[in-house]
Amino acid sequence: MLEAVTLREIERVFEITDRLGIHREQLVIPLAPRHPGRVRRTPNGRIEIVVEKEGELEAWLPELEAELRRLLA
Repeated sequence: MLEAVTLREIERVFEITDRLGIHREQLVIPLAPRHPGRVRRTPNGRIEIVVEKEGELEAWLPELEAELRRLLA
């Protein structure tokens, strides 16, 4: 179980968002993970990525990428 989002997790998220062409300044990544993790567009147009608290990060990353692709479509 993930207790806090560290630079390690943020860098893994950036690998995906960079690949999708999402500028890092558009992102909000809270340092407190939650279950379930989620992706949403905030009222000011930024993309909030709440990292999944339960399970392995590597198992959640493909789901994150799929959610981001849906959000961008």
